[in-house]
Amino acid sequence: MTAAKGFLEARDLLFRHRTDYDRAYSEFCWPALDEFNWALDYFDAIARNNDNPALWIVDDPATEGLRLSYAQMSERSSRMANFLRGVGVGRGDRLLLMLPNRVELWDVMLAAMKLGAIVLPATTQLSADDVRDRVQIGGAKFVVVDSTELEKFESLDVPLTRFSVGTPRDGWIDLAAAYDAAPQFTPEGVTRATDPLLLYFTSGTTSKPKLVEHTHQSYPVGHLSTMYWIGLQPNDIHWNISSPGWAKHAWSCFYAPWNAQACVFVYNFARFVPKETLDVLVRFNVTTLCAPPTVWRMLVQEPLADYPVKLREIVGAGEPLNPEIIERVRHAWGMTIRDGFGQTETTCQIGNPPGQPLVPGSMGRPLPGYAVELLDADDQPVTEGEISLPLADRPLGLMAGYANNANATAQAMRNGFYRTSDVALRRDDGYYVYVGRADDVFKSSDYRLSPFELESVLIEHAAIGEAAVVPSADALRLSVPKAFVTVRQGYEAGPELARAVFAFSREKLAPYKRIRRLQFSELPKTISGKIRRVELRRREMEREAEPARLPGEYWEEDFPDLR
Repeated sequence: MTAAKGFLEARDLLFRHRTDYDRAYSEFCWPALDEFNWALDYFDAIARNNDNPALWIVDDPATEGLRLSYAQMSERSSRMANFLRGVGVGRGDRLLLMLPNRVELWDVMLAAMKLGAIVLPATTQLSADDVRDRVQIGGAKFVVVDSTELEKFESLDVPLTRFSVGTPRDGWIDLAAAYDAAPQFTPEGVTRATDPLLLYFTSGTTSKPKLVEHTHQSYPVGHLSTMYWIGLQPNDIHWNISSPGWAKHAWSCFYAPWNAQACVFVYNFARFVPKETLDVLVRFNVTTLCAPPTVWRMLVQEPLADYPVKLREIVGAGEPLNPEIIERVRHAWGMTIRDGFGQTETTCQIGNPPGQPLVPGSMGRPLPGYAVELLDADDQPVTEGEISLPLADRPLGLMAGYANNANATAQAMRNGFYRTSDVALRRDDGYYVYVGRADDVFKSSDYRLSPFELESVLIEHAAIGEAAVVPSADALRLSVPKAFVTVRQGYEAGPELARAVFAFSREKLAPYKRIRRLQFSELPKTISGKIRRVELRRREMEREAEPARLPGEYWEEDFPDLR
């Protein structure tokens, strides 16, 4: 356990000060690591003779599901590592992993770490064209794929060693054979903490996806900040509602809970049903929950107070959470959803950890291990600007860079800072308020407007399910705020509802922030579920003068009685 000593000391300091933010922030420092392999030096060590649950997967809530201990996961992953090594997977080899939430995903992740192989996580939502791009750009030599997704790989003409999980298929190696391999694993050589471990494709909300490189320390150890933000403790049952293939899955279905020696809980639903989700929370005594805003917005449509949950900590991540949703949950459960901010490129940077005063609308303060600056376009410190991390005080949770893209890395890490492309406002009390993506913030009549702020107001309206605000060209004001909205079940899109939404906007927003144009429309999203405002913005920029109104579109001046 010598190699993990510094890691454990840093973790235990956060445990001791889990509700004392000032001490945790001032006393925490990242461990200095040289040779370090989290799966071997930490996970296997704590798993020895450890019968506490590490992973709990439920497919049918009428059953207990599959529950595996730390000791079992250690042995399973050692068998998997021996098997993969036997068919040629070695240090530095790139392996694309495309599995749903099934136990083999965790086995392969741990096994690859033990081998020193590099994992490219991929969501099962990818198309065949997406798969081709990821295999080619990522330079994968091996693929581990769920048997229901094999057709997406049939047209690939690159040399690959292919593993199938589930129903055996000709031409594919059946991964089930891995569990017949030897249960003791001996590594070949040492792992450097700075060796590459993960290559994540960004979700591409504003540009083409880039390949983010993380190391054996940046995510395994860097997620101590995420563990602290969530408030995880040993033996917690932690449910993170997230799809495999995205960084958030690694955040809270892998590193953060296992850093805390908690149990990762997964419920595999065919279709998300809020009532079913709430029943599962109660039935399996889940203690900590992380869910994206989309899920929270659906859950609050149910009578939350009717569900006697055992939750101690609840958080939201992936996108900022609207204050209206936070208040509905607090009213029902007496608990406040705590927001946090991070990226694929980092671990959790800013957040509201347990036991701290909460400022409505704020995503919190810098987390232990993260120094945060707000910079303007000239790299000058400001109270509202781009969230930036000084490289002189480089956090361990920051990526090594964008793989195979030196220009993108240099642009993101220019002039001594890593620039996140997200804009925030720092209040006088040190709390940060999210403003929006740097590309999303726009000017109207010389006022800078935050789409997120306007969207948060819009979804307070009972009829609005989701909203996205972008600039729409205007001869007088340069641009005006236009909202694309989806309508909740039970309401009908049309002029009456449009008039009601404009009236609501006039009541809730200052005149310069008011929604001036409205379009009922489905919202384009990335395959990770994030709204692609960039696409809506492009639509507005490229629209012709005629027709004056698009289908489902209304302008404030269409309703003169509002004036």
